[in-house]
Amino acid sequence: MLSRTASSIYWMARSLERAENLTRLLDVSHNMSLMPNSKGGQQELLAPLTITGRLDQFRESYPQLNAEALLEFFLFDETNDGSIFSCIRSARDNAHSVRDKLSSEAWESINATWLELRHRRQLGINHEGVKSLIDWIKQRSHEFRGAAYGTMLHNNVFHFMRLGTFIERADNTARILRVKLEVMESQHNSNHAIDFYQWNALLQSLGAYEAYHDKYTGGLTTRNVTELLILSAELPRSLRYCIGALMSQLIAIEGTQGQAAKRLCAELHARLEYGEVDFIIRFGLHDYLNDLLRRIHTIGDEIHRSYWEGA
Repeated sequence: MLSRTASSIYWMARSLERAENLTRLLDVSHNMSLMPNSKGGQQELLAPLTITGRLDQFRESYPQLNAEALLEFFLFDETNDGSIFSCIRSARDNAHSVRDKLSSEAWESINATWLELRHRRQLGINHEGVKSLIDWIKQRSHEFRGAAYGTMLHNNVFHFMRLGTFIERADNTARILRVKLEVMESQHNSNHAIDFYQWNALLQSLGAYEAYHDKYTGGLTTRNVTELLILSAELPRSLRYCIGALMSQLIAIEGTQGQAAKRLCAELHARLEYGEVDFIIRFGLHDYLNDLLRRIHTIGDEIHRSYWEGA
């Protein structure tokens, strides 16, 4: 496969996953900003800007930080190359450049999403409400994934698509968990009722609410949330699951390239597979997540060097 084709497939998948993840992040940040004792929700509204590194860009265009401005910036602002609008456009452009490598159903799904998103942008956020729009974006992401997984050959094209999906997902899980901790620490919150709602919103943003209550009895605790989101081998958005899936795709790609990426991924997967939640808590959850993010970024850099630069 040409490196250009592999790159387009990889970034198509990363952009789609990024759009869905950002949708989930906006959802939880918006919900958290409405909770009691949120002090106007400023800390929660800052979370998406902090996690994406776009606070300065936001301030250049929007005089006030409020829910409406934040949603406009991240949903539809085309000057923000990290907005959902920009991510879907990028995914569609990459898909168009490799249209012959996608199944017709996968291509039609992503193209239809782009066309419909343009229409919804013209109507505005308030036309159908924030929740309806967010649910629609998640639904379209699931639809594309189902079409691609169910109708495409599971060859190198498929494997590069999965690479993009899971490295983006791993990065997102680590970032959103880290930012959640920063928000809680900054508030020095000792109100267990509010703490419950914050953990609950986080789990919902990662599609892990039902999984948590299936696995654990009793209330929400930092220990159990940490164990589920970092060490679970079964939760599709846990860090262990994502890195395991990433390693599987690297191994499945034909050819001799990517040895450094495979080694780094195997090392990180072993760290998570044999990790213990009590060690993570003693180590310091914030520091542990920073280390994981550094390792994930290094794997991403090695994928780039091995398959795009080294081809």
